[in-house]
Amino acid sequence: MSESLATVLIPGLLASARLYAGQIPPLWRVGPVTIADHTRDDSMSAIARRILATAPPRFALIGLSMGGYIAFEILRQAPERIARLALLDTSARADAAEQTAMRRAQMTLASQGRLTEVVAQQFPRLVHRARRSDAALREVFDLMAGEVGAAAFICQQTAILGRSDSRPMLGSIRCPTLVLVGDGDELTPPELAAEIAAGIDGARLVTVPQCGHLSTLEQPQEVTRALLEWLQA
Repeated sequence: MSESLATVLIPGLLASARLYAGQIPPLWRVGPVTIADHTRDDSMSAIARRILATAPPRFALIGLSMGGYIAFEILRQAPERIARLALLDTSARADAAEQTAMRRAQMTLASQGRLTEVVAQQFPRLVHRARRSDAALREVFDLMAGEVGAAAFICQQTAILGRSDSRPMLGSIRCPTLVLVGDGDELTPPELAAEIAAGIDGARLVTVPQCGHLSTLEQPQEVTRALLEWLQA
């Protein structure tokens, strides 16, 4: 496509704009880029409404992990405004009981001023097993968690706990869609990405090698390449 298209990027849980640091400059060459605010509301519907209130009239939408959950809600509210959709390391399913229990335990820790313990618990599962001792990657994740903070984290987890199962709506998605996942993603593994791609007519599935859940940070060049191909197709 030759005409400019605005892009809205939604970070994941406990993540800030830094999540997309490697993608923003290349995407900006295609059109204006906005980082969505997903820190001030405690329901998916309210988060989506806030994003839509300030988003361009029509835009490409990119969401990673929790950002993908929000993207599904935005599609429920305003499908006509989404020109293209990219779902990175996410799931269309609601939580299983074990996931719900883990979220509630983490919310309790955060409410007690122990967010650093939550970060320590999460990081090993967020990255490829070969990157668990990567100090630079851990530093970025720590910075993002600090920027989000405990109060916003609790709001985010509350919203995630209340989200709908999005599998029934996959067949209604009509815009060009990219589904991307790290091959070593433990939180939302490749089979969940395949499930999403199979449910959306014409969706392209990309699996990034040597990559965990934080694909935009772990393999920024591979992810950027896939996003540019999706935007410019």
